[in-house]
Amino acid sequence: MKYSDLYNFSTPTFFTGSYTVEDVRFLLKPIAVQDTPIHVKETLIQSGKKHYSELLTHETLPSKDYVDLFHQAMADNQLRMAMDALRLAELIVATRMQGITLVSLARAGTPVGVLLKHVLKRYYAIEAPHYSVSILRDVGLDDCALRYLVKNHPPESLVFVDGWTGKGVIARQLAESLRDFAVSDGVSIPAELYVLTDLSGSAAVAASSEDYLIPSCILNATVSGLISRTVYDKHTAMPTDFHGCVYYQQYEQHDLSLHFINTLLAAVACCDRHTIKQADSMIDRQALKAISEDFLQHISRRYDVSHVNYIKPGIGEATRVLLRRKARLLLLRDRDNDATQHLHWLAQSKSVPIAVHSDLPYQAAALIQEV
Repeated sequence: MKYSDLYNFSTPTFFTGSYTVEDVRFLLKPIAVQDTPIHVKETLIQSGKKHYSELLTHETLPSKDYVDLFHQAMADNQLRMAMDALRLAELIVATRMQGITLVSLARAGTPVGVLLKHVLKRYYAIEAPHYSVSILRDVGLDDCALRYLVKNHPPESLVFVDGWTGKGVIARQLAESLRDFAVSDGVSIPAELYVLTDLSGSAAVAASSEDYLIPSCILNATVSGLISRTVYDKHTAMPTDFHGCVYYQQYEQHDLSLHFINTLLAAVACCDRHTIKQADSMIDRQALKAISEDFLQHISRRYDVSHVNYIKPGIGEATRVLLRRKARLLLLRDRDNDATQHLHWLAQSKSVPIAVHSDLPYQAAALIQEV
């Protein structure tokens, strides 16, 4: 669907994946994308022949053993994530008194955005619209999606939401895209990223800065409304098209997207809102940036990594590598940490070696294999 088509309808139909329209409206275009095996994808990306956004390895359903690890992660971490969702909602309300339009960054940010939408409605009586849009490294935010948003909502109300920061690449890409948009379209939008946890000190607002297991990071489409990560090929996309995604409707019976949200909302209901501390004021962003830079330099030297793009710090980013890329090495701070058991499972299933460094500043990190 083209955003120009949306403008022409008085009551537009929105793509919602396996969510409902009350949960989220994806400003994405469901498309068919050729399946590119991981080893082929790595060669094309690293040789510079293709950008990663042009390629997609089709997802298969996770095994029962791996899904069991997700459920265990939910049991162990749902209260922690619920508390951080409440903290983040408090911070959104405090910083967006002129109105709130949630804009999650597809797709890791999507479950967080859906959760925040319900938290704001239940506990603050705020009916915040929630959209999910594409942002791609080196490509930027989807301009068509931005134009739709600013046509229908005050620019100052937009709240960009993601799950976590790793090296801060997406936070910087967000800022660059919005600067470019201000020049091209004459509309200024606050270049602020809101996250549950900010490992690199690059988010504007965060509930935490600890590297803990956010359960939704364990799964792909089956916890994110059955959509793939976003794709964009400038050679085939129409100028008025949203960025694309694959909709895995065939996995509907295995979808855990709404289960995840309902479980987290039940956990939120168990939290005492009056005891929640706004941790954001205690986050030392300069210290976090220094730790991130030192870590990247140290790992680059130690393992002879040619570019920091091949280093992915934190549980969430390490999980993405093992799920979607060709991994060279998994780094762990503690081999027996419950929060990294799914990483153990993925590494063993893919014959990826594991190295334990007790001085690691994060619970985990992964290196992409250079080909």
